[in-house]
Amino acid sequence: PYLQASKRELLADYALPTAVILLSFIGSYIFRDIPVEHFRYSDTFEVGRARIEELPMSAAFAAMGLGFALSLLFFMDQNIAAAMVNNPCNKLKKGCAYHLDLFVVGILNGFLSLYGFPWMHGVLPHSPLHVRSLADVEERVDQGHVYEIIVRVRETRITGIISHILIGLSVFLLPYPLAYIPTAVLDGLFLYMAITALNGNQMFERITLLFMEQAAYPPNHYIRRCPQRMIHMFTLCQIIQLAVMCFFGFSPWPYVKMVFPLIILFLLPVRHKIVAYIIDAKYLEALDGEHQ
Repeated sequence: PYLQASKRELLADYALPTAVILLSFIGSYIFRDIPVEHFRYSDTFEVGRARIEELPMSAAFAAMGLGFALSLLFFMDQNIAAAMVNNPCNKLKKGCAYHLDLFVVGILNGFLSLYGFPWMHGVLPHSPLHVRSLADVEERVDQGHVYEIIVRVRETRITGIISHILIGLSVFLLPYPLAYIPTAVLDGLFLYMAITALNGNQMFERITLLFMEQAAYPPNHYIRRCPQRMIHMFTLCQIIQLAVMCFFGFSPWPYVKMVFPLIILFLLPVRHKIVAYIIDAKYLEALDGEHQ
């Protein structure tokens, strides 16, 4: 109802950087008398190759074990993000390259590890948000429920190249103006991105069904194919697995966190053996979204 469609879309595309700039100004100037934690940085910047040849053999084998666990995280994150980006709902025309993407990620992270740079890979929610920002979206109504349908996506590499160039140039913004950004602004930004990523997530939708009467269920594909009891049973199984992952992922003990990749690997037999024993295969196919 407000502004034109093109202006609303433009405002939505640049909402995050606009919010960071505006709230950083409010926190650093309007409320400058209130002590808050700001963006932390180091005054020194050194680049050097890690002296891995000086490591003892025992440390090398220990690093191999930790590296294997870390590679599982890369594998899961990269493929999950790629699968969400290449979802048929996004109507992408260019083909996917899962193996090539993972190969490039491995080469890049091997080089980055030698020099102590941050690792990189496809990750949630940034990758789907990138697709969403390049998409033309229409709102449609089905049985009283409003859905956003992607009409087309501008498939280009230019946005990725420019964004990473700008990330690299952000080094020259230290110490100022990046030091003016309160940590609370960044925390709010990440919280907002996490909440918006729940939109369209099937598990989150099924959790909301637990608090909704059956007559008000949206006309999703799995609701038409699965009994209510099976849907709630599948949701309960996923909630239990999520709780286990949160316990290991957010544990205050570092050694417990190291087990997190193995927990993710352990979810595969849980899904194919235990969950498949509880819920019939025909219902699992619908809940997995194969018939969407």
